[in-house]
Amino acid sequence: MQRRKFLTSAGTGLIGGSVVGLGGSAAAQSPPAAEIKWRMTSSFPKSLDTIFGGAELIARRVAAATGGKFQIQVFAANEIVPGTGVLDAVKDGTVQMGHTASYYYVGKDPTFAFDTAMPFGLNGRQQNAWMYEGGGLPLMREFFKDYNIYQIPAGNTGAQMGGWYRKEIKTVADLKGLKFRIGGFGGQVLQKLGVVPQQIPGGDVYPALEKGTIDAAEWVGPYDDEKLGFNKVAKFYYYPGWWEGGPQLSAYINLTEWAKLPKEYQSILEAACAEANIDMQAKYDAKNPAALKRLVAGGTQLRPFSNEILAACYKASLELYAETAAKNPKFAKIYAPWKKFRDEQVEWFSLCESRFDTFAAATVRAERKK
Repeated sequence: MQRRKFLTSAGTGLIGGSVVGLGGSAAAQSPPAAEIKWRMTSSFPKSLDTIFGGAELIARRVAAATGGKFQIQVFAANEIVPGTGVLDAVKDGTVQMGHTASYYYVGKDPTFAFDTAMPFGLNGRQQNAWMYEGGGLPLMREFFKDYNIYQIPAGNTGAQMGGWYRKEIKTVADLKGLKFRIGGFGGQVLQKLGVVPQQIPGGDVYPALEKGTIDAAEWVGPYDDEKLGFNKVAKFYYYPGWWEGGPQLSAYINLTEWAKLPKEYQSILEAACAEANIDMQAKYDAKNPAALKRLVAGGTQLRPFSNEILAACYKASLELYAETAAKNPKFAKIYAPWKKFRDEQVEWFSLCESRFDTFAAATVRAERKK
């Protein structure tokens, strides 16, 4: 009896000792959490708390989720490289990470535009649907491999305004010779109609418009445009920005540096970018209405683009797409599935979404007239 009791007791001790010993051994063998410090350069000035703030949000969330072990220092445009220099800075390893709009680099390859916005393309929700569920993300990441970059969606402004003009634009003829600050593929579309597109970083647009170096400029929408002061040097504010129905911002990560990250940190960084993607559009949607009211109260003249102008721009867009796809295999590879997805989304949104929004807008206007 006592012998059995001794063996049972000893066995329990041995098992317990084994567990403790193994636990101690495993703890000793587990590597400590990695301490990593990165630099991220943005294409935007610090004064734009929404769009520059997207990069800051990513850095804060990553630090918080890793207990401060993974630190990302954010730099504004021109602090390390110019605003349009983010792609090369990340590709070449000057910085580990960047935050930018991919359509700034259509001069390198027009395929970049799919990662931000295409004229008469997707709105913000549709862009997310295409990226996350419609096959857009794997297509774009395959494309970005040629630039040594891992890309993550990390912001959206929602549909943008059509820009600020020193004179009224009533007909297609009024576009001829217009020097217009516009980024991405939209500039190439307007070039077909006689516009002289200018790609100028955000911080340099105001002085160019003030001095008359350009005749018009587009940026984002009321909240940012008010901050940049465009209403002080141009009176007419047009809508919609048909070239930017739902422009996405992206985080660029050097592929070599991405591969070095622990899997846990990769997941944390992806999650932080996803939050930035949601947060940015929420901020713009919340802040644009009040900003627009202030602008109009200060003398800004709102103007819709005429149907004539929109129809001419749409026709020119389709022509440009066909021409580009015919000579650029990378563009063609993405354009075909993108267009199919876009057409299906337009049909779907034309039902519930469009009817809901149109009725809501009509009732609000009617109530305000009472």
